[in-house]
Amino acid sequence: MQDIGKRTPIAARFSTVGGESGSADTARDPRGFALKFYTEEGNWDLVGNNTPIFFIRDPILFPSFIHTQKRNPQTHCGDPDAFWDFISLRPETTHQVSFLFSDRGIPDGYRMMNGYGSHTFKNVNAAGEAVYVKYHFKTDQGILNLDACKAGLLAASDPNYAIRDLYNAIATGSPPSWTMYLQVMSFDQAKSSSFNPFDVTKVWPHSEYPLVEVGRMVLNRNPESYFAEVEQLAFAPAHMVPGIEPSPDKMLQARLFSYADTHRHRLGANYQAIPVNKPFNTKVRNYQRDGPMTVDANGGGGAHYFPNSFNGPAAAPDAAWQPAGLSGDVDRAETGDDDNFGQCGNFFRNVLDVGGRERLTSSIAGHLSGAQAFIRNRAISNFAAADATYGQMIADKVEAILSAAPPLPKSKAVPAALSPPRAVPSARSSL
Repeated sequence: MQDIGKRTPIAARFSTVGGESGSADTARDPRGFALKFYTEEGNWDLVGNNTPIFFIRDPILFPSFIHTQKRNPQTHCGDPDAFWDFISLRPETTHQVSFLFSDRGIPDGYRMMNGYGSHTFKNVNAAGEAVYVKYHFKTDQGILNLDACKAGLLAASDPNYAIRDLYNAIATGSPPSWTMYLQVMSFDQAKSSSFNPFDVTKVWPHSEYPLVEVGRMVLNRNPESYFAEVEQLAFAPAHMVPGIEPSPDKMLQARLFSYADTHRHRLGANYQAIPVNKPFNTKVRNYQRDGPMTVDANGGGGAHYFPNSFNGPAAAPDAAWQPAGLSGDVDRAETGDDDNFGQCGNFFRNVLDVGGRERLTSSIAGHLSGAQAFIRNRAISNFAAADATYGQMIADKVEAILSAAPPLPKSKAVPAALSPPRAVPSARSSL
């Protein structure tokens, strides 16, 4: 990102988030947007999504959030009660849920969506001067989304729609590209900010922190082996290079520790020796030895302990992180009462047009109608706190759905609340 014309090899993996392997590419779901930069100083992983924010700001809630996205452990069906119970009890989710159920919740393939690092990071220059940044990748193909009807048809006729589209674009000589931008915030600006700049449920307003173009990403080669080069890719936010460091973002701090455990479980102790994960643009020297699937020279006869007298690897001086002063008490604090609705209300009123607001509220109502009444009411209250019209539109559409539907049969096998969400009885607009 420093010199014009500098080229760095990368690997990218796009994915749906909630669905199992083989599930339809056109599900309403966040998309993973993970990048591995093979730099001369080691690998840098930027593990983001196609949304600039996330559902929660407190990492201790992350396992519970993931559980609500999965199948009910008794019925093995999707569970609107679990989804909306958690969402409505954690109002900080309102912003991201609004993104999810908007038009951008179903991208028209992976080429037609943006990517975001989402978290706040710290960038440090050669003089040791640091700023906070956010990373943005804007698709050069233009944003394009699917309406729910077409997405459903594609789920039945071509569940691999997004993978096929991306592969064919590259194979036929039309490589997709994204322009990379930074938002930059000084330490002084962070101290005086009207919002918490390390809260991943919030965006940085572009009017205050404009996008600065720093590069272009082009995907011009398909994998020779999907398993070897995509399935075995191991991304971790802790994989950083000198000049890129974490911020006090609590979600990011937790992610620094958690990914390696998954990699060791999924790929084995030597997962970083797999070719697609190996930093091939630089020489790797460490004190690790042995373990299953060791296929290289295993460090030879060099010392495998530190310190040593035999020219073993030592930390590079430029690998040290920029120091940060800390003060105050360390404690666990509940953050659920932060401003959870201001930016979401602005998104509804000022970012979406009339059609976008209609489709958003229809999508939410269709899904929310499958939850129990007390959960529906609590969720609607949160949307109304963001914008009164927002909440009222959802309430009216939920009532219309329930009034038009026949009574659901009572069953001891599967609770009525787990039945599939019903369609909203209104005309659909094409995007």
